[in-house]
Amino acid sequence: MYRTHHCNQLRAADVGQTVELSGWVASRRDHGGVIFIDLRDREGITQIVFRPESYPDVAKEAHSLHDEDVIRIEGKVVPRLEGTANPKLPTGEIEVVVSGLTILNQCAPLPFQLDANLSNEDLRLTYRYLDLRRPAMVRQLKARHILNRTTRNYLDREGFLEIETPILSKSTPEGAREFLVPSRVMPGLFYALAQSPQQYKQLLMVAGAERYFQIAKCFRDEDPRADRITELTQIDIEASFTTQEDIFRLVEGLLKEIFAATREVTIPTPFPRLTYQEAMDRFGSDKPDLRFGTELVNLSETFRNSQFKVFRAALDQKGVVKAINAKGFANITTGQIEEVTNLAKQAGAKGLAFIKVENGEWKSPIVKFFSESERKSLTEKMGIEEGDLILFGADSWETVCIVLGRLRLKVAEFTKLITDPDELKFLWVTDFPLMSFDPAENKWNAMHHPFTRPKTEDIPSLEQGEFGKVRAVAYDVVLNGVEIGGGSLRIHESDLQQKVFSALGISEAQQKRLFQHLMSAFSFGAPPHGGIALGIDRLLMIITGTANIRDVIAFPKNSRGQDLMMDAPAEVTERQLRDLSLAVRRA
Repeated sequence: MYRTHHCNQLRAADVGQTVELSGWVASRRDHGGVIFIDLRDREGITQIVFRPESYPDVAKEAHSLHDEDVIRIEGKVVPRLEGTANPKLPTGEIEVVVSGLTILNQCAPLPFQLDANLSNEDLRLTYRYLDLRRPAMVRQLKARHILNRTTRNYLDREGFLEIETPILSKSTPEGAREFLVPSRVMPGLFYALAQSPQQYKQLLMVAGAERYFQIAKCFRDEDPRADRITELTQIDIEASFTTQEDIFRLVEGLLKEIFAATREVTIPTPFPRLTYQEAMDRFGSDKPDLRFGTELVNLSETFRNSQFKVFRAALDQKGVVKAINAKGFANITTGQIEEVTNLAKQAGAKGLAFIKVENGEWKSPIVKFFSESERKSLTEKMGIEEGDLILFGADSWETVCIVLGRLRLKVAEFTKLITDPDELKFLWVTDFPLMSFDPAENKWNAMHHPFTRPKTEDIPSLEQGEFGKVRAVAYDVVLNGVEIGGGSLRIHESDLQQKVFSALGISEAQQKRLFQHLMSAFSFGAPPHGGIALGIDRLLMIITGTANIRDVIAFPKNSRGQDLMMDAPAEVTERQLRDLSLAVRRA
């Protein structure tokens, strides 16, 4: 036997027991020949003591121990001496006097100290198996386990079947770039790693599965960043004979249980809702952070006859003038102004107009163009007071919303508007556009994916080619300004699916080549259906309070898409390439 207890279990009530523990040497201290060791396993830490006066041979052997050696001990639980208890540890009232020691394995010199707060992420990822020993990382692994277990239990009670779908699939245009896998037995043909189980779960609805879920691995060949990775995990859900309201109730119930299990908090339901149009108009984002206000205010009527050419030109071109009030931020520094101006330009603005209100005076070169009535209207609509900073946007509605939405977040960061780091603000965003136009490619693209159902009342606009007017029965669930899930009701009629494919520029020949399996299935009695996918990795970032998505994944790729521990991607042999009928073109 290696252990009778884990290293977090022993308490004062266990004093007098003889126990066996196994784990790693977390730290070692020599106090006049008496050696104290913090013994760590996955569950916690117990202090063990080697006393030379009691067990001299065992104490002598303990002198050879180093950090991260793996040991098994047996000994007697005793109370700690008065004044030496550690209230930070569950086991802090006791220690174990060791009578027997077995060194199970020794540790080579460590590349870094496990108790250090490491900033070198590449070093951590190279030795990830060491990094994962740290208690902070163990907590991450446990949080994921609890989330997965809670999800399975909840959806099982709701009548869902957990069904696995293929990872090797067909390359189809669903949005993101795909990872391709060559076929050895069919030279020149390729699989794609599934971006999501989207088509398979819809086909399961056609098959009569009715209620499906999966904790699914998804693969997207995207450029990694702080909150985006190439391998992601999602709670994938699909149901037949369902409505948007059914999906909302299901997901709200699931998230309520997840946060109760992982954070021990009760989240209020139902979640508030905004349409896409409302979210963009008020907050400049389709995933607004509701932990603070600073809403966008439409000033188009105020400046309808403005003498300020920038505002007038935008309005003459059917654009808008909007602004946000950064309350009490007139003391913005030159460096901060430079930063927000650059941010505005990156978001599509040509520049940034602003007004500082200091000592009862409006300070800005644009103020001289304002009439008295414009100043009065601006003051009333913006609630302007001493110390405020007004930031303007004047352009197309979409550009202005995006620009001011970005500035809203930056101002909140500068002024520390988010005062409670534990606050949770959930939101449903609904009625997304079905498509968005890409002027660079001169084509319409699916806002979510090509299987999203248009709203019934907007189907005539789809049929008349007015694609910009078509809304989707699509919805995102947002938490603290982060999209943690998205879904929709799906198209289940082959004729409507053909119309959407055609609007997206997918020819009949391409439809047959890429989606014949789906179109054929829809002709055999496909039920109405819909679903959602919740991003486990992003959700865990919020649950555990980490800013780096790689910290919530056991073995992630780094920011360049590399697995530093396994040294992947890596070259393969010429024979392997020949077997796949491939050749590498080297620069």
